[in-house]
Amino acid sequence: MSFPKQSEIELPLLKTLQELGGKAEPKELYPKLAAIFPQLTQEDLTARLPSSPSTFRWHNLVQWSRQKLVEKGEIDGSTRGVWKLTPRGRARATGATADSSEELLLAHQATLKDLVYENESEVKRRIISELQNLGATDFEQFCMSFLGPLGYEQLQVTGRGADRGIDGYGLFRQGVVTIRSAFQAKRWRQNPVSRPEIDKFRGAIQGDYDHGVFLTTGRFTADAEAASIKKGAISLLLLDGDAIAESMIRNGIGVVRRPVQLFDLDPEFFRFPAADGFL
Repeated sequence: MSFPKQSEIELPLLKTLQELGGKAEPKELYPKLAAIFPQLTQEDLTARLPSSPSTFRWHNLVQWSRQKLVEKGEIDGSTRGVWKLTPRGRARATGATADSSEELLLAHQATLKDLVYENESEVKRRIISELQNLGATDFEQFCMSFLGPLGYEQLQVTGRGADRGIDGYGLFRQGVVTIRSAFQAKRWRQNPVSRPEIDKFRGAIQGDYDHGVFLTTGRFTADAEAASIKKGAISLLLLDGDAIAESMIRNGIGVVRRPVQLFDLDPEFFRFPAADGFL
């Protein structure tokens, strides 16, 4: 993930509002702002908050930047669903330059949310690197350790040379429903997994299993993703390196959550009683 800092979004947000006539709905702003930051990938734009799966992370970050501008008096926050420039915000949008000392200072300021995003991005990169360095057998063992906390039981790995396109299987429990599920593990670094691999996996589990999971350290082609859902056939869940890393972070699998401590002054500490003879 390569999200910009909140402070880096502020001026582009003001300028985009200016270009749209001084006011706009958030849904108009999200894609226009994203185009200003070429480092944002499609995965970044579709990533959701672990704490709120219905919320896009990019939208949330823009909303926090907007809130900061409201606090500065540069966006009018009085109308729900409409973001509107104030005279102060319009002045900054039209008069500030990207290389001014004030903007350079703002660009280097990071909020706690910025640091959290940077930390998650770094952990995600490290997870994917670790997965790609695993041997084929170790990756199969990883898949068992990964799927267990997600609701799988009685997981087993098939023997080498006798897997017939299946690397492991088990029971997937969701509420009171239990289904037979098989998984395929592909530790690929370069070439993406294409549709023939998906069709081959579905054919291998057809008749014996009700569901399948295809895990890879790489990525899937668009055709492969489209083939994962086929009318009248077993549905497959495709998990690439990014999706595996995201799930590990969200579910605390192989990841340790560290508490963050924030420090502030205790104002009572500095309120000393007045001594006799002193004001």
